[in-house]
Amino acid sequence: MTCAIVTCSGISNTGKLTTQAGMLLMQRKPGMFLCMNCKQSAETLRIDAGGAERLIVLDGCTDCCATKKLTAAGLVPDVHIIATELGIEKNGMADVKYDEIETVIRAILDTASCP
Repeated sequence: MTCAIVTCSGISNTGKLTTQAGMLLMQRKPGMFLCMNCKQSAETLRIDAGGAERLIVLDGCTDCCATKKLTAAGLVPDVHIIATELGIEKNGMADVKYDEIETVIRAILDTASCP
């Protein structure tokens, strides 16, 4: 495992989007990414993500829930991506769109420097 991705995992479309993007990236690039969500305890995140070569945080919006959980775990991300800053609209409980998932995945691959 090279890169750990911590996702927002909220109930809004942008929160769900972060989890779906992280999980799809794990499937596309097996062994390169570990995806976990910020609903895990700070201690679990510290253990699971602490040994990663690169730590990526995916927040759905500017509330930055995943970042807050990482801070509580004493971890600092190498890459911070916010879905709404990629032009994706936070739209309550709307369904996640495939092109939005692809936008987030592209942002990860373009900025994460994971082999």
